[in-house]
Amino acid sequence: MRPRQVALHAALSLGGLAMLFPFVWMLLTSFKGVRQMLNNPLDWLPHPWRWENYPDALGAMPFGTAYWNSFYIAVLNVTLTLLTSAMAAYAFARIRFRGSGALFVVFLATQMVPAQVTVVPLYLMLARFGWIDSHLSLIVPTIANPFAVFLLRQFIRAVPVELEEAARIDGASRWRCFWHVVLPNIRPGLGALGIIAFLASWNAFFFPLIFLNSPELATVPLLLSQFSGQRTAVDYGLILAASAIAVVPTLIAFLVGQRKIINSMAASGLGGR
Repeated sequence: MRPRQVALHAALSLGGLAMLFPFVWMLLTSFKGVRQMLNNPLDWLPHPWRWENYPDALGAMPFGTAYWNSFYIAVLNVTLTLLTSAMAAYAFARIRFRGSGALFVVFLATQMVPAQVTVVPLYLMLARFGWIDSHLSLIVPTIANPFAVFLLRQFIRAVPVELEEAARIDGASRWRCFWHVVLPNIRPGLGALGIIAFLASWNAFFFPLIFLNSPELATVPLLLSQFSGQRTAVDYGLILAASAIAVVPTLIAFLVGQRKIINSMAASGLGGR
């Protein structure tokens, strides 16, 4: 192995360890008591291990309800994002109409507008619909996703148009070509986008904080923010135990789909023609 490759692998390994350290520290600290956290010098390993932190954290707040809220919202967000983004991406990639290029640029430019800028008009619009303090306020606004449309458009452009032409000669409609020819060929992109959308929905905090008021509607990130505020003495062991419980679905999604995410990002940048 060349010295340059050794240096590159060493730098990447150090970077990986630096990013892994907070997660390992969270897990170890979740088994500690308050006194252990205040010891000087600092104790790296729990002694003794407080396994009761996890059942105590689950019993302190309604995590079951929050888990269900976050899960079904994430599933609906993923389903609607994949469906609408795939159809929009197909239209931009295959259907030529006057102003399609300019419309796509304008649509993509909305990705540069921070969500915080649009929160006031969005709140007023959702209030008029009667969706404030409702999970609809977290589901419907995610349907239009410029990044998702761009990603799937790049995948669709990489699919040979001759496949669709052959299907059209055999009598297939535009919808049949989209459903039976294009979608099966962009499954890696759909899988990666589904994982990205799931992670974004599960970790969302800003919009649930603004739009939800009822405790029974709270999602996992919102519940975690309320965890320390409802206790007179802050027990960081319980807080980190609750954080470890909350991060399990995202960790599973990342471990299962990390290769698909990397491959899809590479294809989205190099697959366009």
